[in-house]
Amino acid sequence: MCSVSGSTWTRYVALGDSITEGFCDPAPAKTGPAPGVEWLGWADRLAVILDGHARLGRTSFEFANLAVRGRRIAHVVDDQIPRAIGLHADLVSVMIGGNDLMSPKADPDALATRLETGIRRLRSTGANVLLANCFDPQFAFFLKPFRGRAAVFNADIWSIARANGATVLDVWGIREFQQTSMWAADRVHLSTLGHRLLAARAAHVLGIPYAEIAARTVTAADAQTTPPVTLPLRTWLRLYAIPWAGRRLRGVSAGDGLSPKLPVPSRVGAPQ
Repeated sequence: MCSVSGSTWTRYVALGDSITEGFCDPAPAKTGPAPGVEWLGWADRLAVILDGHARLGRTSFEFANLAVRGRRIAHVVDDQIPRAIGLHADLVSVMIGGNDLMSPKADPDALATRLETGIRRLRSTGANVLLANCFDPQFAFFLKPFRGRAAVFNADIWSIARANGATVLDVWGIREFQQTSMWAADRVHLSTLGHRLLAARAAHVLGIPYAEIAARTVTAADAQTTPPVTLPLRTWLRLYAIPWAGRRLRGVSAGDGLSPKLPVPSRVGAPQ
């Protein structure tokens, strides 16, 4: 894997699905990434950290977020990665695979092979790649059946990173994500607290010197003072599980017809 410690980037592009789009992390009305953008998320928060780091080096910085809810590896490889290359990104984060792995016939090795073609293309441009693996699904009872295939996919992610000089954001290894306060009411997406922690850990992996302090602050203080959002099982089934299963059976996605929230690289705001 490549070393990125001390690097300063000028254009960061985030790729992926609903986690990177920022689901369940509401954007403050006056400091959101763009007018009408509903969600903030870990990648947008990371962009703010990277912008601050660039300012210290008197370097301009821009950010685009091409992630869209419901997207799969094929979407990232065939659509998002070519767009990131066209935007001349020098840092690209890729977090994808969760939607693929929940398919009944998912083959984690084949999925990883498909993803590697895209990572190889990104690295051939000279861009640094921050490649995230999957969350450990043992935090939610309905996701535990997918834990074995997620572990295989994660092993492949490490191999892809070593072979192509990418940097791994090891979300499986962040044990704080086993805490209910890190997850939203739907039990699938991160809460604001979870997004903040992931952004801090990503910055630390990228070698931002003050990011570790931020990560410790999130886990030590906020995790104790932020109550988890929990719903009765029947309510959770009605609001989230049954609609999700229905979309799966119909072969549709919540992101069908939607465009990225931040398709054009621009200066970032200052989320709280």
